[in-house]
Amino acid sequence: MSNQDDQFKKVISHAKEYGYIFQSSEIYDGLSAVYDYGQNGVELKKNIREYWWKSMVQMHENIVGIDAAIFMHPTTWKASGHVDAFSDPLIDNKDSKKRYRADVLVEDYAEKLNQKAEKEIAKAAKRFGDSFDRETFVTTNGRVMGYHQKAKDATARLAKSLDADDLADVKALIEELGIVCPVSGSKNWTEVRQFNLMFGTKLGASAETATDLYLRPETAQGIFVNFLNVQKTGRMKIPFGIAQTGKAFRNEIVARQFIFRMREFEQMEMQFFVRPGEEMKWYHHWKETRLKWHTSLGLGEENYRFHDHEKLAHYANAAADIEFNFPFGFKELEGIHSRTDFDLKAHEEHSGKKLQFFDPELNESYVPYVVETSIGLDRMFLAVLSKSLQEEALDNGTSRVVLKLPALLAPVKAAIFPLVKKDGLPEIAREIIDELKYDFNVLYDEKDAVGKRYRRQDAAGTPFCITVDHQTIEDKTVTVRHRDTMEQQRVAIEELGELIGKAVSFRHWIK
Repeated sequence: MSNQDDQFKKVISHAKEYGYIFQSSEIYDGLSAVYDYGQNGVELKKNIREYWWKSMVQMHENIVGIDAAIFMHPTTWKASGHVDAFSDPLIDNKDSKKRYRADVLVEDYAEKLNQKAEKEIAKAAKRFGDSFDRETFVTTNGRVMGYHQKAKDATARLAKSLDADDLADVKALIEELGIVCPVSGSKNWTEVRQFNLMFGTKLGASAETATDLYLRPETAQGIFVNFLNVQKTGRMKIPFGIAQTGKAFRNEIVARQFIFRMREFEQMEMQFFVRPGEEMKWYHHWKETRLKWHTSLGLGEENYRFHDHEKLAHYANAAADIEFNFPFGFKELEGIHSRTDFDLKAHEEHSGKKLQFFDPELNESYVPYVVETSIGLDRMFLAVLSKSLQEEALDNGTSRVVLKLPALLAPVKAAIFPLVKKDGLPEIAREIIDELKYDFNVLYDEKDAVGKRYRRQDAAGTPFCITVDHQTIEDKTVTVRHRDTMEQQRVAIEELGELIGKAVSFRHWIK
């Protein structure tokens, strides 16, 4: 088992053990690719959503939020192209009977080649030390160039075949690359075929009169159909944005990698409406702005990279992903797309309603162009959780498992302990909780020795532990222990709110 696999398994078991994520309906053996967020998970998820919302809506005068319904008129999905074109290329291995996305098999193959190249680069960097010039090495080393070229050729041909809807060539590519089934190890593949990802349902009291509906596969369309409602009631001027977070549903062929690819998931999307011709300016603006938001959390700039799309969706004229270095390699975390005027024009056509903006500066009406930022909340959760989970060797020869969550996002901000369960110490600890709980999520813990309590809170991701001891009775001070450094400081009880507030405030984190 590779280090990556090993790390990923640790993340999954830690998520369960500390109340972050449970398998859905686990007592009935669960449901494939559906998960529940536990008591800590729901707090972390809420905090990520709130950080996104404040950054996107509160910090921008020209961006507002909505919450559209999950059910929408079925013509919505005809107009958006989802009824005809929302499908993935599917391939089965005849020996293992396992089903795969054909495009993902090729992309994983390319990613392995890129990882091989990275290993060569890392070896060279170690060998040459400070004198190592990465760019020169990458552009002159035959082996690295070969890996990169093979990866590029594979993804370019895949994009071309999918664009042409040439599924036979996608299969031929898989065979030529010698891609084997990860389970059976065989190359015994079926033909590639398309599979629509939308979940169907019905609305109505009886089967005869029921309307066929879909569970929304994305939240963006709820924004587009409300474009005029928001623009008029909010007196919005172009450029302006509409943001939304909410559930979306996709009948994924291969839902795997824990919460990375699920059938029920949450999106955080913002559609930014701009003048035709100005979309590329705003596309580059949002690429940079979104990357800055991600790196503000301190998970390491080296863990992010842009991936510009070779194959564009039918509605886009530019598209890029912000990829994150998950425990299973670099994968998409957020998409930034220039969607042109496709969506609003399609809804105009299918609804017969004008979806235009009268621009007083130009003295003309037009259908705005759209730049979209779309991030998976569950993927963001996994990115934060997996990078924060660390095992540290300590000076005394022992080690500790610590979840170094950004303090702003941590479910519990502080745990308050009485040193012993007597002498009035628990009562003082409860008073501190009663004071802090209006502003922060805090908890009380009196079980086990203080050292054990520290370890428990480290693993749960709590940034501060506050211990009430006998000195507290004399001078109203407590010991504050910092999770990341394990340093301890003596602080007056009345200063606790300010200390925690500074560490977890939005103002402190946003850049």
